[in-house]
Amino acid sequence: PLNLGVSDTGLASCPSSSNCVSSDAPDTRHHISPLQLTVAPTEAWATVREIVSKLPRTRIVEETADYLHAECQSALFGFVDDLELHLRPAEKIIAVRSASRLGYSDFGVNRRRVEGLRASLTSRGDLR
Repeated sequence: PLNLGVSDTGLASCPSSSNCVSSDAPDTRHHISPLQLTVAPTEAWATVREIVSKLPRTRIVEETADYLHAECQSALFGFVDDLELHLRPAEKIIAVRSASRLGYSDFGVNRRRVEGLRASLTSRGDLR
């Protein structure tokens, strides 16, 4: 997809459909809180990468020192969602965006994915 990556304003905007969540979204329908770090950003980044690499039917397709893009495939029909993470060390956060490539509704899958990631990091002590 062409609407991925980081720009001057952060992660790409969500489309008008309800199948996307982003910590950079200004509207409540698409907004989700960023991951607030309690450990050194580099330590949290390594942990996030490890957790994402172990998500079922997920593969990391791009990774830099502060950006990660993974493709997450649904179990039933094989639809692909894009999970993006952007480390912002000065703010001690990881911005997140999870969006379906197709369709209008995702039945909350993208929001649950991000909240599952948040729960995993919180249980490890990397987030507050």
